Amino acid sequence: MSKKKPRPEPETLELPLGGVDSHAHIDLDDFDEDREELLARAKASGISHIINVFLGPDAFDERHGLFDDHPEVSFLLGVHPNNADTLTEDALTRMRELFKTNPRLKGVGEIGLDYYWDRVPHDVQKDAFLKQLDLARELELPVIIHSRDANEDCVAILESEGFRDYPVLWHCFGSGLELAQPVIDNGWYISIPGPITFKKTDDMQAAVARIPFDRLLIETDCPYLAPEPWRGKRNHPALVAFTAKRIAEIKGRSKEDLWQITGDNARRFFNL
Repeated sequence: MSKKKPRPEPETLELPLGGVDSHAHIDLDDFDEDREELLARAKASGISHIINVFLGPDAFDERHGLFDDHPEVSFLLGVHPNNADTLTEDALTRMRELFKTNPRLKGVGEIGLDYYWDRVPHDVQKDAFLKQLDLARELELPVIIHSRDANEDCVAILESEGFRDYPVLWHCFGSGLELAQPVIDNGWYISIPGPITFKKTDDMQAAVARIPFDRLLIETDCPYLAPEPWRGKRNHPALVAFTAKRIAEIKGRSKEDLWQITGDNARRFFNL
């Protein structure tokens, strides 16, 4: 019986230092056994910065110290729509103070709407979304959007609240031109995750082909959504290299160029 061909490792792509994983959850328990090793592998694979997302002030307080020795990791903080019912006035006050006192916090997110899981009533989700948008505007911080089965409402709220041409990043983009076009028209940014490497993603590939180079970022959303050839396995920051390689093929650029362009965009967006 022949052995399966081993999956290539991201280090073999030999990308230069300068890429950015714009959305990761490496504070989660999934990484407690090998977090340090994977952070080292990220750097060896060409990643200069990682943006780690904390889902609420409690998570930030409990876990941000994991990265005290890793200045290459910057932070986002937001209450996810699936936890929107936890955004009390006390939680909002705590978030405001954290943003004011911790310079490694670079944006408000991930925030938005999630109608797929439908764990929290839509009106509660919208209220939490609006309050956090107000916080971002007050503090002049970028906004990172989570939208699942709620794109029309998310776009409408951002437009009605005056966020056109504000630094907004559409995290984990998985749609087609029907979403990409209004995002582009509003002057927002789009972050592409691992599923762009999957088969039968023609709509998503068409959208990626249309996204201007200066609005394009890449992400893992690890430990979820590992790209091919690691689909179905635990995702981690170094694997974003395969996402960059596939996007480069779609857009007709070298993987090295795409890596640097998306890294520069992330550094500009997050003020790294």
